[in-house]
Amino acid sequence: MSRMKEKYYKEILPKLKERYSKRNVMQLPKLKKIVITMGIDAAIKDKTAIQEHKNELALLSSQKPIMTKAKKSISNFKIRKDQELGIKVTLRKKRMYDFLDRFCNIVAPRIRDFRGFNIKTDGLGNFTIGLEDQQAFPEINLDTVKRSQGMHITFVTSAVNQEECIYLFELFKFPIKRRK
Repeated sequence: MSRMKEKYYKEILPKLKERYSKRNVMQLPKLKKIVITMGIDAAIKDKTAIQEHKNELALLSSQKPIMTKAKKSISNFKIRKDQELGIKVTLRKKRMYDFLDRFCNIVAPRIRDFRGFNIKTDGLGNFTIGLEDQQAFPEINLDTVKRSQGMHITFVTSAVNQEECIYLFELFKFPIKRRK
């Protein structure tokens, strides 16, 4: 069993039961999935850029990414309908908990000038963080990286409001700035 999954069931779930005592166990907040997306603007000019970033995303997520395509043509941005512009990965179950463990304990401390993430959810218990480059991940070989590429990481939870989501991630020891 993954270290973070074990922590959820042995440490976090009893604390959630204690705090939200009138709820059923199935109503308690939990992490459902993690979605990692990369919008590749260099894909318009360089066709090999997508394949390079696809390989990098596969390395850091341990899963094959899928391509995202443009829904409609936009002439000002030189985008055509069905043109491949990005890649994404959805992590669930064991891979999700393994990625969360690596992200909290290895990747976040490697980010330059890092003092914690500002946690602001969408009001439904999900939140997204943006990273400026993929070089904070130890799986990426820095000698093979040709260009810096940012990414968005979305943590989808079953929490019904922002307060539950923040409390859940505080129990996971997620690197967030402390609330005042």
